[in-house]
Amino acid sequence: MTSVPETPPGRIRLLMIDDDRKLCRLVGDYLSPLGFDVTAEHDGASGAERAADPEAGWQAVILDVMLPGLDGFEVLRRIRRTSEVPVLMLTARGDETDRIVGLEVGADDYLPKTFSTRELLARLRAVLRRTSRPSAGAAPIAEIVVGPLRVQPEARLALLNDQPLTLTPVEFDLLACLAKARGRVRTREALLDEIRDRNYEVFDRSIDVHISALRKKLGDDAKNPRFIRTLRSAGYMLTDPASA
Repeated sequence: MTSVPETPPGRIRLLMIDDDRKLCRLVGDYLSPLGFDVTAEHDGASGAERAADPEAGWQAVILDVMLPGLDGFEVLRRIRRTSEVPVLMLTARGDETDRIVGLEVGADDYLPKTFSTRELLARLRAVLRRTSRPSAGAAPIAEIVVGPLRVQPEARLALLNDQPLTLTPVEFDLLACLAKARGRVRTREALLDEIRDRNYEVFDRSIDVHISALRKKLGDDAKNPRFIRTLRSAGYMLTDPASA
C-alpha cells in the first residue's frame, strides 16, 4: 500500500476518489491554502484500498459515483464496513436516484459535479463540524435513555440493549436530535436544519432515507415501529417501546 505523507498539525487529511484528474488537481489547489491536504485516487479498487488504510487517518472522503472498476456505491459499502469517516458523494447528473442510493449506503452528503468550489468547501466544513467532538470546555451532555436505547451525544455513542450501534455521522446526529426531543414530534425541516447546517427544500427526501436506514439498525419496522414513529404531515418522534 502506498505510504501516506505526514500531515502538519491542524490540517485536515482528505481523500478524493475520482477519475477526473484535472478536477482532483483543481480541488487540491483550492483546498490546500484553506487547511486541507488532499490525496487523490483515480479508480474504485485503489480508492477503496486507500480509504481502508487504518494509518491514513482520513478525516473526510470525496467520492465520485462513476468510477472505473468498482463504482462509487461499492467503494462506499467497503468504506462503511470499517469506517464512519464522513463521505461526500459526487453525482455527474445530480440524479435523485444516485443521491438516494448513496444516502442509503451511508453517504453523509452529496453534490452534483457542477458544484462550485465554495459550495464544496461549505459542505465539507458542515460534515466535519457534525463529526467533531465538543471542545474540552464545553458542558457535557448527559446520556439520554429511551427504554433499551442509550444515546451519549458527547461520546457520539449509541447502544441498544447495551450493544453499540454502528451508525454513520448523519444517522447518529439524527438519532441524537430525536432522542433529545423524545416523546415530541420533530418536523423534517427542523431535523434537516439541525443536522445538515443549511436550509433544504421542503421536499428533500434525504431525511426519509436516513430514517429508513436508522430504523433498520434499531430493528424497527416502519409499519409497526417500536422506536421511531412517523406522524403523517408532521414528522418523526422517538418513543420508548414500553410505552408505545
